[in-house]
Amino acid sequence: HMKTILLFGDSNTWGFTPITAERYDAHTRWGGVCRDVLGSGYHVIEEGLGGRTTTFDDPVEGGETRNGLKYLIPCLDSHRPLDLVAIMLGTNNLKQRFALSASDIALSAGRLVDAVLMSGAGPNGHAPHMLLICPPPVAPLAGTPFELMFEGAEAKSRQLSAHYQQIAALKGINFFDAGSVVTSSRLEAIHLDADQQITLGGSVALVIRKILEG
Repeated sequence: HMKTILLFGDSNTWGFTPITAERYDAHTRWGGVCRDVLGSGYHVIEEGLGGRTTTFDDPVEGGETRNGLKYLIPCLDSHRPLDLVAIMLGTNNLKQRFALSASDIALSAGRLVDAVLMSGAGPNGHAPHMLLICPPPVAPLAGTPFELMFEGAEAKSRQLSAHYQQIAALKGINFFDAGSVVTSSRLEAIHLDADQQITLGGSVALVIRKILEG
């Protein structure tokens, strides 16, 4: 049957272009590239929202609309049955306003994993397959527009991968470290340049194929 994939993320999944803040087209942003690479047997749903956190309302930007957990629950029902859910969130949790440790960011991502595993949103009321993707570290922030908003995020972002991997292992799900294949834009530290979007999409497609086709 046609396999349905949900990609749940933030502005990097939406396809935010550094500096111009435009949206990359469907064949450049990683979710679209993933769709292109996977081909006709797959239906890929891109659920990216700028500013989305794992489980936190944002007091500055968007309030509860940026809370990933609150949106994920109805989203799973909206698109069911889902063969696989991939989640790449955590970058926005690095904002200074949240004052979170790398460990707590990973634990909050774990709550999203739990929501998917308990959802019954997969085929025949089972849980979908899961892929937890650790977002790439932020690049040097000095001199970028995000310097103050993300104060202290650089070092913290490099700690995320080990914590995310631990959460994935604990919950028995698949893990992928986006930072193993891509780096954030040197221009503004947070988002992905076009070539990196394309690389990420191709890499994740291969991981998804391996999970679902063995």
